[in-house]
Amino acid sequence: MIAAVTLFIVVTLSALITRIAAIALVHTGLSTQIARFQARSAYTGAGYSTSESEKIMNHPVRRKIIFNLMLIGNAGIVTVMSSLILTFVLPDTLSSKLYGLGIVLVGMMILSWAVKSDMVDRALSKLINRMLKRYTDLDIQDYASVLHLKDDYKISEKHIDAEDWMCNQTLLELDLRREGITILGVDRKNDRYYGSPDGDFKLLSDDVITIYGKSNGIRNLYNRKKGFKAEMDHQRYMKKEEKRQETQHQSEADEEHADTEL
Repeated sequence: MIAAVTLFIVVTLSALITRIAAIALVHTGLSTQIARFQARSAYTGAGYSTSESEKIMNHPVRRKIIFNLMLIGNAGIVTVMSSLILTFVLPDTLSSKLYGLGIVLVGMMILSWAVKSDMVDRALSKLINRMLKRYTDLDIQDYASVLHLKDDYKISEKHIDAEDWMCNQTLLELDLRREGITILGVDRKNDRYYGSPDGDFKLLSDDVITIYGKSNGIRNLYNRKKGFKAEMDHQRYMKKEEKRQETQHQSEADEEHADTEL
């Protein structure tokens, strides 16, 4: 029974540790999905893709988090396997083995529910955030809130091909701001990363751009190839964005007027 309880405790601690690491990685600027995947991969030693590993290795704080997670994961996996073996080998009777199996199954069911529960996730995230802010030097920022990554807004990366509409044009010529799309940075092959490029910056083939805006606008932009249709799409989305801004300004004016009357 002791081995079964130990197994449940170790697995619970493992889930908690990877959750803490994932939240810490989110605070360094990674998306929630990538952060969780990286934390679980590092803990289990499963590995991850080259492009994502570069994002970890090139960032000192992320590298430290992953390094410590790997060390803890090695010890945790060994402990889990040892406890699992002892749960079924150590007892002399079949009833004891079944009792240990029952403890493991019930414990895993409870843990599975806790991991999937939004209520537990919110409470745990708040607690971990407070602890990280109090006891670490991490710059605690909710990037999703700062960038308003909801209401269909998102950040995405795009590899520029020679046939793309954006290729060999300056940001001023593209005029993406009027579509509600902002280019946050450009990673140029065999050169360097250009953060917040100005209007004279020209996009070249093999550039990787980081952009921010509405999902449907970004999706349309990704599909544009050189030609008349791309220019038509550009004009259509500019008019769409202008209409959205007019509606938003009118709504704000109505709210201000209502507040004044009150």
